[in-house]
Order: sequence, then structure tokens, then C-alpha cells
Amino acid sequence: MSAMPENPAFDDGKAPDALRTIGEVARALGIKQHVLRYWEEQFPALEPIKRSGGRRYYRPQDVALIAEIDRLVHREGYTLRGACKAISSSDKPEQSFADTGDAPLANLIDDLAAIRRDLAKALAGA
Repeated sequence: MSAMPENPAFDDGKAPDALRTIGEVARALGIKQHVLRYWEEQFPALEPIKRSGGRRYYRPQDVALIAEIDRLVHREGYTLRGACKAISSSDKPEQSFADTGDAPLANLIDDLAAIRRDLAKALAGA
């Protein structure tokens, strides 16, 4: 899974780390406001700051998450459920099998590496 994309370039004179309204985010990313509100229900990680009257303010990390959701759903063809799983799994730090403390798995990795070396030698000699 790729890292989250950079925030889009906002041409509004605000600092790059400024809070953005739903209208500003919608215009910058080309996503309708009602879609952004729906995505807030579907993606637990997407939680803009809500002020009095329910007005939403998106932080830069919210905007980056929205851009990632948009990429997964509209460009790569993920379902919303699939995009949610992909995003939640990308938030977890990767753990190698050897880090689990499970000796059989560590041995399996060593065995597979040896098989790979043997296959590479065999292919080089063919």
C-alpha cells in the first residue's frame, strides 16, 4: 500500500496547515460535499473538527485521507468497504514474521530464502 498522498494545493492564501471548510476541500479535490459527509460515516478515521452549528473544519491529515479515499474508490475501483480495510491496514505498522517470536515461522522464512537461492543458481546455470 502506498503512503498517503500530499495535500492538494490550495490557492486561497492560507497557510498549508490551516483548517479548511468542507466547501474548500470539496472544490480542491473535486468531490461533492454530500459525498464527504457520507465518507465521514463510512470511514472512522475521517473525523473533521466540528464547531458550533455542526460546521466542519478539515485538518491537513483529514484532507490527505480524503485524497487517499478518492484515489482508492474512484481511480483504483475499490468499494467503500475495501477502501476502509485498505486504509485501516495501512495505518498498522508492518511486522515481519521474524518479529513475532514464533521460531517455526522464522525457520520457514530461512528455508524459503534458501530455496530461492537454490532456484536462482539453477536458473543461472540453465
